Amino acid sequence: MRFDRLATLVSGCALASLALSGCATTSAPELPPATFVAMQEGPGEEYIIGPLDDLTVFVWRNPELGAKVQVRPDGRITTPLITDMPAVGKTPAMLAEDIRLQLSQYIEDPLVSVIVNSFSGTFSQQIRVVGATEKPASIPYRANMTLLDAMIAVGGLSEYAAGNRARLIRFDKTSGKQKEYKLRLSDLLKEGDSKANVMLSPGDVIIIPESMF
Repeated sequence: MRFDRLATLVSGCALASLALSGCATTSAPELPPATFVAMQEGPGEEYIIGPLDDLTVFVWRNPELGAKVQVRPDGRITTPLITDMPAVGKTPAMLAEDIRLQLSQYIEDPLVSVIVNSFSGTFSQQIRVVGATEKPASIPYRANMTLLDAMIAVGGLSEYAAGNRARLIRFDKTSGKQKEYKLRLSDLLKEGDSKANVMLSPGDVIIIPESMF
């Protein structure tokens, strides 16, 4: 995704940071270190299906009604007996239920499951890394994703990055406002400080300014 498109999605201090003007303040709190658990290599249970996701639809005892499909850019899928089923914006469980309801017109009590094989995610579930990094990008969020995972995906910091002045912008559903947190990317990537690694959430924006020196 192009950098200029990413920049339009961040407001206030975030936009100023993208311009590398150093508006970040020292009052922003830090997030707690990541707690490592058995890592899940796919989207979480509440993953929202997005365009171009690859899905497997399985119908128990009726395999001929299942299919491996890719969500089209228009957000729909087609499987045997079902044409143009909306998929984007639903969890796999929600989509499975909608397919079950459609198939119940043809077979009795169908049991349907939907598995996400590869995923891009809706825009609100992606992690955006912008500023002084090797390749600013929008990354699909996956369960248990950490700051280190995101930085590896974008190739780390650029030569002139001020990694310890980086900020994370996160939308807080409780207050309905954006919150800003300090990140210590230089400590994490150059010093190997595991305490600087934090858990990410869908929709997080990581902003990395350039050093003034």
